[in-house]
Amino acid sequence: MSSKRLVYLDWNATTPPHPDVLAAIAQSWESAWANPASVHGPGRRARAHVEAARDAVAALTGMDARDVVLTSGGTEANNLALEHAFFGAGAVGGRAAEGALVLSPIEHPSVVRAAEHLADRGVAVEWVTPEASGRIDPAAVAAAMDRAALRAPVRLVTLQAANHETGVIQPVAAVAELAHARGARLHVDAVQAVGRLDATAWAGADLVSVAAHKIRGPKGIGALATRPGVRLRPVLYGGGQERGLRPGTQDPAACAGFAAAAERARSTSPRYAELAALRDRLEASLGALGTRHGTPPERNGTAPRVPHVSNLSWPGWRGEELCAALDLEGVAVSSGSACSAGTAEPSPVLLAMVGAARATRAVRVSLGEETTLADIEEAERRWALILSRGAPRG
Repeated sequence: MSSKRLVYLDWNATTPPHPDVLAAIAQSWESAWANPASVHGPGRRARAHVEAARDAVAALTGMDARDVVLTSGGTEANNLALEHAFFGAGAVGGRAAEGALVLSPIEHPSVVRAAEHLADRGVAVEWVTPEASGRIDPAAVAAAMDRAALRAPVRLVTLQAANHETGVIQPVAAVAELAHARGARLHVDAVQAVGRLDATAWAGADLVSVAAHKIRGPKGIGALATRPGVRLRPVLYGGGQERGLRPGTQDPAACAGFAAAAERARSTSPRYAELAALRDRLEASLGALGTRHGTPPERNGTAPRVPHVSNLSWPGWRGEELCAALDLEGVAVSSGSACSAGTAEPSPVLLAMVGAARATRAVRVSLGEETTLADIEEAERRWALILSRGAPRG
């Protein structure tokens, strides 16, 4: 680990907890450590934190608090959202009720893997090919729904609000309109959008997934918010917590932190908008550096994107090697989704968009609320030092 000042440019992987969040968690540990299901005074104090988190998520997503289910994070929320459409009435013996799911291969792994598991249990899964720009064309979604409808009624379409690797913003409102016109629901994974974009980014969604640690809250807690009338099905079984949809004792401290994070996330998107200038400066600088050293990078995700993310492929480098070199210089970036880290395979997102060669060379930089011009200048200096040494051989 480098002794240099850390330049943290991996905010899409996780965000540093905000001081307000840490204070809320510490206070809850002291006064609200009881079981939220208990009816005595200490239990009621703990329960108040659970309901505060539910209220804050509802306000953040534009849903009703009665339709917010607290989960262990975005992954569980995504699984809960996909599962609900196929295992209600009509499901027999672990097999799905007749129905189809439409999605693209550039969704988060928690969505893609869940879709593959549903396919194993009889759901007709139809895949939408992304554009090379990283955007999902609504016309392609409509065509996929038409193909899927030849096999089974389309019950659910799922689409990210903003891609976790490229930052590309997806046309959620247009897809919601066509999904609803065909009698399907739309699930939106808004984990990378809440707090960074305004609510139009998930407008029209019937189900919305969020995760606390992407908005400066604690890890291990998230939520699925739904429109009225959406009937969920549990993926875990046990007690009656979360109306039986997510059994297990809730953590009042995590809920207190989630509430604080969700409340402040309602006003942080303007700060993210300001980061576009820093991101663009860094991209321009890195492009010039790469050109001087014979390795001009290629940008992945040329469609409109969130203001704080840059994904570049570097000829002559493997993404994980460049990330490791930067880490030794005290710059934290990533070579793909944190949920796919440690695997030998290139990013499935970039494979689907631009092919294997560029996917294996990709590095993602993601800025955040506390990123400064000094951070960008220092990252540029250290990046230049690495490029001056040349790419590793072999």
